[in-house]
Amino acid sequence: MKLTYRPEIDGLRAIAVGAVIFYHAKISIFGHQPFKGGFIGVDIFFVISGYLITSIILKELITTGSFSFKHFYERRIRRILPALLFVMLVSLPFAWMYLLPISLIDFSKSILYSLGFSSNFYFHYSGQQYGAESELLKPFLHTWSLSVEEQFYILFPIILLITFKYFRKHLVHILILGFVISLGLADWGSKNHPSFNFYVLPTRGWELLAGSILAYFEINNGHRSKNKILNLILPFIGLMLIGHSILFFNEEMFHPSFYTLSPIIGVCLIIWFSNKKEIITKILSTKLFVGVGLISYSLYLWHYPIFAFSRVIEIFNNDYKFIFIFLTIIVSIFSYYFIERPFRDKKTYFLKKLLIILLCSIIFIFSINFYIIKDDGFKNRLPKILQEKLIERYIKFYQRENLQKVVLIGDSHSGSLEYHLNEKVKKNNFSLFRFETDLYLKDFNLINRKTKKTIKTFVESNKKIDKFLLENSKLIIILHHRWSLTLLETYFDNEEGYKDYLKEEDKYYDYIEPINFKTLSQQQRVKYKKEGLISQINKIINQGHKLILVYPVPEMAFHSPKLLYREYVKSFMFNKKEYSPSILTGSYDVYKKRNKLIFEILDSIKNENINRVYPHSYFCDKQIKNRCVANDENNIFYYDDDHLSLQGSKLVVDAIMKEIEKIELKSN
Repeated sequence: MKLTYRPEIDGLRAIAVGAVIFYHAKISIFGHQPFKGGFIGVDIFFVISGYLITSIILKELITTGSFSFKHFYERRIRRILPALLFVMLVSLPFAWMYLLPISLIDFSKSILYSLGFSSNFYFHYSGQQYGAESELLKPFLHTWSLSVEEQFYILFPIILLITFKYFRKHLVHILILGFVISLGLADWGSKNHPSFNFYVLPTRGWELLAGSILAYFEINNGHRSKNKILNLILPFIGLMLIGHSILFFNEEMFHPSFYTLSPIIGVCLIIWFSNKKEIITKILSTKLFVGVGLISYSLYLWHYPIFAFSRVIEIFNNDYKFIFIFLTIIVSIFSYYFIERPFRDKKTYFLKKLLIILLCSIIFIFSINFYIIKDDGFKNRLPKILQEKLIERYIKFYQRENLQKVVLIGDSHSGSLEYHLNEKVKKNNFSLFRFETDLYLKDFNLINRKTKKTIKTFVESNKKIDKFLLENSKLIIILHHRWSLTLLETYFDNEEGYKDYLKEEDKYYDYIEPINFKTLSQQQRVKYKKEGLISQINKIINQGHKLILVYPVPEMAFHSPKLLYREYVKSFMFNKKEYSPSILTGSYDVYKKRNKLIFEILDSIKNENINRVYPHSYFCDKQIKNRCVANDENNIFYYDDDHLSLQGSKLVVDAIMKEIEKIELKSN
């Protein structure tokens, strides 16, 4: 069943895709990014999809009394898959050329999940923070929204058909109830499970259902608004609400949540009250807006991989951003006219022909990406230094009865030591126990800076450690954290052009404070944490345990493997015969300044049962005077900007084992 064409909806699509593109491009004007709320473009798409899909289904049900799933899903397949598969096929050689093995594996997994309409779950469970600097390098991160829509297309027609058949009188009530429940879940989830909340259909469903409710009332009434005054005023208000969201929303807000109602209401006002005599409708119906709206799907598909690959090779900067936006438009026009439109034409590609082409493409894409994962990211294509495995995530800790227990306590920095430490204790007949915590402090809470809520897992983790230390005697405890981040609450600036890529702002996302005292400043928290840490370390010693303090690992602020890989790619592009890696370094003086307080705290605790390991002694002021190295000619010592790789951690673990040997000699 054909719908009456509404050009202003294509105009809305143009605003949505433009907002998303400028948001992902991170366009900066006089040092300010004016499109920080551009992510709201996806929400606009959801409302439009809900409106159009519900209109199609309800009109067919009312007109014919039945609904053809075959025709519905054929239309969706023709609309979605050809262009998506084409983008995937074109992206594959660029991924092979420009992505490190671990990034290429991640790329392939994201494609496989996209083919299974579930990339939103993949990106959530792999810890991708949408909008973060590191995630702008993931070429298919944007497919999460396609997966949400595809899940909606699969489930919603079935639910709507059953409701229409058996509960027709209550259809609108069920739609409104679904809207309210989903919105309530979204608002709760934005504060308690923000990542899951962002990526999944149950908390995005209300945006789609907002469009569905409009479609129901339009079909049920036989028309939209006929109030001339409201038709003149409310589309303008709707556009203002959308514009305000794009310009003034930001990544730190709760989203989707009650706050997101603003642009959703704006979209609904335009859809419901627009008419040919009204100025906003006329603007949105102009050739420019409609033209951009028609290619909006291709624009959405192409912009993210184009931006991501250009970022990987470090040519996506303010001088060239508009060139890449222009390139995206050109490629999208080609994609629209030579892929999208032909595949929607049933005469050009009848169903059998369409399915054969799509199936062959899917099998090819699936096979290539499955092989990439199996072959460990085609690492043999790279120089030896870039082939080395940098991290081991799956470790089975060696634990046996009646063996000396070694206990590793700390955050992800201590996690970098797990693999080699586990291998070493196994060879030396020790047992290794691992406890993860942001900071081992009793009677302290971890507070989310955004929500001001207590993170319960922090207290629970530290209570487990307390219990284990009380129930076991004569333990050898290794304590290691990213001390400066947790204690000082600031990310790292190497003062040479690189800042910690995790956050644009300086302040650490969570902070630690005493359980029964609300602190007013970072300086106040440092004072309490310093006292608490000294007390905690003395408590460990007083319980009869031996302690190894591992001092701060030098932070780099730049992603060492990616910088070396980009260097190799540039070398490869200019046909150099042999690649010789640069030695990447950071300032030793900056390291000492950054960690001055940490050294003062740890050094102030004097006890014969405390042993100390200094990671910086292996990386700083040794290979190069007054510099801390991130690699040598054969090894990369970091797997990102601050975590030690397998090669780097081996040096620190060897030093830890020497201290364990000293402890054992004293005990004997």
